[in-house]
Amino acid sequence: MATSNDTPPHDPLFAALRIIAALSVAMSFGLGIYALLESARPAAGLIGFSFLLVLPAAISAFVAYIADPSGDRRLGTYLLVPLWLILAVIVLSATVLREGVICILILSPLWLLSGLAGAGATYLIRKRLRRGRTYCTVLLLIPLAAIQFEPLLPLPSTIETVTRTIVVEAPPERIWPLLRGIPDVRPGEGSWNISQDLIGVPRPIGARLIGDGEGAERIATWGHNISFRERITDWQEGSRLAWRFIFDDIDGWGFTDRHLMPDSPYFRVTSGGYRMMPLGPNRTRVVLDTDYWIRTPVNAYSALWGELFLGDLENNLLALIKRRAERPVVP
Repeated sequence: MATSNDTPPHDPLFAALRIIAALSVAMSFGLGIYALLESARPAAGLIGFSFLLVLPAAISAFVAYIADPSGDRRLGTYLLVPLWLILAVIVLSATVLREGVICILILSPLWLLSGLAGAGATYLIRKRLRRGRTYCTVLLLIPLAAIQFEPLLPLPSTIETVTRTIVVEAPPERIWPLLRGIPDVRPGEGSWNISQDLIGVPRPIGARLIGDGEGAERIATWGHNISFRERITDWQEGSRLAWRFIFDDIDGWGFTDRHLMPDSPYFRVTSGGYRMMPLGPNRTRVVLDTDYWIRTPVNAYSALWGELFLGDLENNLLALIKRRAERPVVP
């Protein structure tokens, strides 16, 4: 990848062509890795350190090296490379790969940090490199090697709980029927939140309980044709209602983020429940918990997104319960 003797290294046209060529190679290589992982391990191939961390660093380092043939660019120029790559990946993912907004949103910070590390490392060693072609070849071979070794490394797993609370100006006996299920949720009911109103996570449409006591089932319906069951595991009338999630009919879901289904090899929403604690004659604290299991190379990072998304869903449900419970009683 040495600069030609008769081509000025700072010639604008030459620089632009090098960048375009490097981006083309990098994006084609990235698409190839994407297709390889999807075909070889469709269940969880993209949720691994090779795709999340190694690939963005290698591609950013590759493009940064090619874009600076003379090796005299500033660090800031190198660190801009991952940013432009992320923008290109977002456009490519949304238009060509049809990935959902949530997937792109979750992965972008990881890709950006990994890309910054790759571009920064290239900047630090750029002037010492004498074999540019060898360096670029190694950069593209690293992700392929990582894919081979990745199945040999067990991923850590953890169980997380997201909890939200709300104070309702009503006694437990008035709230309890709402915990059993609200079958007629109207559009716009609940509370505004980032996940559902800005990002586009579906909102609940209704829920109905079939039976009473432990073993009963609640059928929940959400937007985008989402429907699932909640089997009651703890029934303490006027005090506690808990359930186990059952996602056995997700084929018809219109949810675009296919890598974020709630019953996958790396993410499972397992259980949840309401608790009520009286605070006075007509005042009750309502608590909603949701438990989920994750197995990724970045569980702590993933848990931050779980806190946001599931927390927003819980806040919305609690706001809906509060508004219904505090309505004036019509005689």
